Amino acid sequence: MKLKNLVKKAGALGVACSMALGALSVQAEETIKVGVLHSLSGTMAISETTLKDTMLMLIEEQNKKGGLLGKKLEPVVVDPASNWPLFAERTRELLEQHHVDAIFGCWTSVSRKSVLPVIEELNGMLFYPVQYEGEESSRNVFYTGAAPNQQAIPAVDYLKDELGVERWVLAGTDYVYPRTTNRILEAYLKAAGVAEDDIMINYTPFGHSDWQNIVAEIKRFGSTGKKTAVVSTINGDANVPFYRELGNQGVSAEDIPVVAFSVGEEELSGIDTTPLVGHMAAWNYFMSEDTPENEAFINTWHQFTGDEKRVTNDPMEAHYIGFNMWVKAVEKAGTTDTDKVIDAMVGIEVPNLTGGTSTMLPNHHITKPVLIGEIQDDGQFLTVSSTDELVPGDAWSDYLEGSKDLISDWTAPISCGNYNTKTKTCVGAQAEE
Repeated sequence: MKLKNLVKKAGALGVACSMALGALSVQAEETIKVGVLHSLSGTMAISETTLKDTMLMLIEEQNKKGGLLGKKLEPVVVDPASNWPLFAERTRELLEQHHVDAIFGCWTSVSRKSVLPVIEELNGMLFYPVQYEGEESSRNVFYTGAAPNQQAIPAVDYLKDELGVERWVLAGTDYVYPRTTNRILEAYLKAAGVAEDDIMINYTPFGHSDWQNIVAEIKRFGSTGKKTAVVSTINGDANVPFYRELGNQGVSAEDIPVVAFSVGEEELSGIDTTPLVGHMAAWNYFMSEDTPENEAFINTWHQFTGDEKRVTNDPMEAHYIGFNMWVKAVEKAGTTDTDKVIDAMVGIEVPNLTGGTSTMLPNHHITKPVLIGEIQDDGQFLTVSSTDELVPGDAWSDYLEGSKDLISDWTAPISCGNYNTKTKTCVGAQAEE
């Protein structure tokens, strides 16, 4: 009898354990997991920590609306620590261990390049929120930051046409984005008739801090009597000592204006902006944009952070757009199934924060306004130029031989990230160098 009772009890315990495990499984399935892949330490933390906070805010706000498909969204935050191989490892962790349905992350192109093969291998979805160099299009990546034709080219046009710039310093951090962008800009300038002697190119490592000699060289380059400007693709925390040294050596915006693509409100909040007044940045959003949408976004941000001094910036808006597009695509597809959501993404429209509507294009880029702003003494930007219409992002440059005949279109019948319009074929993983 005792043995029978023991067996019964064991059986009952087994059933109970099974039910408990089943309940846990159901509970786990009741959330939709969203991966947040931003550096919270290392050289890029100054920029990326804010994007992590942005994602947590967006997820919290969506959950207040009832979540998605009747489920709550659950953020899964990892720290790739400004270490490019670690980005790939953390991406694999998010997809294989945490089973996230989408990933919002990366800042530098080298981190995106590290993540790319893992995202494609495991058929994930990455929303990339920062300006990049183009020359890439993946079915698994949605490029919500600007392509070169949405920032870099318009910035050069402004300097050339409005300020009469004739000599060009292309200064960047030594990695993928600056080198490729500057290769595009160099080709663009030469096609416009700029002599090779009137183009100076300089690269520095991440975290570079000794700018004395470089700034002195820039001053010498700009002392020939021709109007000179710096086009800056310097990234991360190197921006702070660079701008400080400009001030130390008396380089004003009137003498040699600087236009940057990686200096926004976040970076400016940590430095004395007095010597920077009049220098510029080319973005697609500024905190100073006066629209009801932006006012609401800023208010939500301040409430979420509990700090009214926290600024907003362009990559934050890109995550705002990308996240809202993903939500609409999931609702349209009726599922978080990756393939179905990817197909549903093309054509999705959501309001941006500058008063327009952004559309996800067949090349997985979005439409954006192009804004050029002058730095003010309060660390904000005064918009001095903006496009009348939203500009569609172009994955492949019109100014590089290996790219000018390529388009990206992830819809049938092309379904290709690098389709040669002349040969009518889908070429390899990248354009010819």
